[in-house]
Amino acid sequence: MVFDRAKTLRAAEKYLELGKIPAAIKEYCKIVEHDPDDFTTLNMLGDLHVRVGEKEAAISNFARIAEHYRTQDFALKAIAMYKKIDRLRPHDMEIAHTLATLYAQQDLIVEARAHYLFVADGHTRANETQKALEILRQIANLDPQNTDIRIKLADGYLKEGMKQEAVASFAEAGERLMATGAFERALEIYQRSLKVDSAAHATLKGLLATHTARGTPDEAVEIIERAATNNPGDCELLATLANAYIESEEAEEAERVTTALVAKDSFSYLKFVEVARLYLQIDKLEDAVRTIEAVSDRMLAGNEDDQLLDLLNEVLRVDSDNVQALRTLVRVYWSRRDRAELTTSLERLADAAQAAGLDGDERYALTQLTRLLPDEGQYMSRLNELGGPSENDAAEALPVFEDDTTREPETIVFANQEFARSSEPQDTEGSGFELSQTEDVPRELAASTNEESTEFEIGFEAQMHQESPAEAAPTDEAEIVSIADQQSQARARELESVDFYIAQGYADIAIDTLNLLENEFGPHPDIASRREQINSIPDLTAAAAGDEISYALDQSSPAEIEFAAQIEELPGIAPTPMSSNGNHAPAHSVSAPIDSGLAEIFEEFRLSEEADASANGDYETHYNLGLAYKEMDLLEEAVEEFQTAVGLVTPSDGTPRYLQCCNLLGHCFLQKKVTRLAVTWFNRGLKAPGHSDEEYQALRFDLGLAYEQMGEIDRALDIFTEIYGTDISYRGVKEKLHELQRRV
Repeated sequence: MVFDRAKTLRAAEKYLELGKIPAAIKEYCKIVEHDPDDFTTLNMLGDLHVRVGEKEAAISNFARIAEHYRTQDFALKAIAMYKKIDRLRPHDMEIAHTLATLYAQQDLIVEARAHYLFVADGHTRANETQKALEILRQIANLDPQNTDIRIKLADGYLKEGMKQEAVASFAEAGERLMATGAFERALEIYQRSLKVDSAAHATLKGLLATHTARGTPDEAVEIIERAATNNPGDCELLATLANAYIESEEAEEAERVTTALVAKDSFSYLKFVEVARLYLQIDKLEDAVRTIEAVSDRMLAGNEDDQLLDLLNEVLRVDSDNVQALRTLVRVYWSRRDRAELTTSLERLADAAQAAGLDGDERYALTQLTRLLPDEGQYMSRLNELGGPSENDAAEALPVFEDDTTREPETIVFANQEFARSSEPQDTEGSGFELSQTEDVPRELAASTNEESTEFEIGFEAQMHQESPAEAAPTDEAEIVSIADQQSQARARELESVDFYIAQGYADIAIDTLNLLENEFGPHPDIASRREQINSIPDLTAAAAGDEISYALDQSSPAEIEFAAQIEELPGIAPTPMSSNGNHAPAHSVSAPIDSGLAEIFEEFRLSEEADASANGDYETHYNLGLAYKEMDLLEEAVEEFQTAVGLVTPSDGTPRYLQCCNLLGHCFLQKKVTRLAVTWFNRGLKAPGHSDEEYQALRFDLGLAYEQMGEIDRALDIFTEIYGTDISYRGVKEKLHELQRRV
């Protein structure tokens, strides 16, 4: 049998009119059973369960709605629903934790902190100290600049034997202190951390960064060297030690450590780039060139030719005729198949080699030039003076250039052994680039890239030819498209509200909603177009002037959180702060005593919460929750939030906030058919001083609608006539007047 939703809905409404709530619940359950995503009916069903005292059934319904909004990233709507659950089950730590997380996502810092404190308090009273400390860590993350709290949190971890967590907290505190220029205190904190774990990576990196900023990197070297010696297999420590020597401008030591690092982890070869730059910085050009030459083959294999070119150009700016650097430059352009640059670099190599008397290098350069430019006779003349072209050099396969369409594609491999030949023997003894205790990494780095590839190259090529992200792209793209579609649909739904506000002349509310959308979805052309639409209408722009809603920390403060139980104060801790509207922040009443070792930590966190509380921030929380409730047609909850918000501001505070609340309260009561209260709030808004004519005009029009709904047609006529006399085209006032006059 086909389910008749309309018939079932009529039956449910009829039962409600007769006061037969249980019967209405049965009918609404049928609707939800056939359409589980009918969240409006689900919410109504929850409210009916509350009316008959079935709290758990109501919570189950509200939780389904809340979870839906949470997974769809409608955080404010999710908060609104979880607050309904919170009222029915006020001491639920899971709900409090979920609310805290949602508030944190919206940057409502003080609200998030209040709920996290409630959860931490509950864990502590249950002797679950480690769980309490984890919650306190989340509170500390809300205010990353508060290093004192993070240090106290580390002390709490130490008391519980949670060493790694303590080290992480110390490192984070040290990083914040270093960033603010408190170098001495940062070093003290890092030293405390090293007493717990002398080889902690984050701590040693922070210690080095602090000493470097302080101008004393050499003081960090000894500490890091000791840690690396005690942990010989730790490549990350070796990398940190190499960085320490680089910062201390000890190039030979940096090269020694980097060589040892590459021996253990061949993919760390780019660290040699930093060593080469350090040699350049301290005017050791030959060492810089030697280091570049050693790592060049790996850089070419890893497609890091741009970085290699930058290094070579730095060398050639210092010594434009450096033959070794020019040899590597030729290899780079050979690999890139750049005919013009290859020709130029070969000419530079030939000239530099001739000037230096390096016949082997000059002969190689001229041999390749005669092959690239066979019509240029001067190359052959000079080559004949040197004994003619080398057979091995002439047998090398030339690159297939992009502009060469006549040649068959070939696989080009540059033979390093032939290219590296020179008329003078190269003495590398005493260069400081040898690995006596492990393997000859520099020799491996300088090995040729011919068909007999080195072990590194085989491993590198194998890794490069593993399944690439592109091969798995169809699945990823499908997921991305699905997510994008969901976000697009959700954004479109929200923008309908914005269009309504713009059409009704509520620019301030439209701007608020756009800000919320941008927080949830990020910038988007649809959002930008609405902003342009508002800005293009002078009346709307004037109405919205000066009203910017922010969720930043300095504007956030506790919202009204209703926990019905009596608050049992923690021993030795300041009382729970009161919000500006007189409500307590969440509290947990359990008889078990708090661990005395955590009392000071709790006090710091609570004092921080009290310091951040402010009435203005509280307004933002209640106002935005009211908007979320109103959009979900939860009018009772919306009225409550707007009434709380309006109590936190004054009519003459120089902002549109009081007027906004009056306007929205009036609309809520209009929707609830309580028109007399709507009239009251519209009139209060009209009496608020300091607003624009456009804002007052919008309120007058809504007041006229309220009088019409009440049946007081004469009053409605008076108001619409006044509007008509000011602006004949305002919101269809001409047609409205004709309609009312006909009714009279």
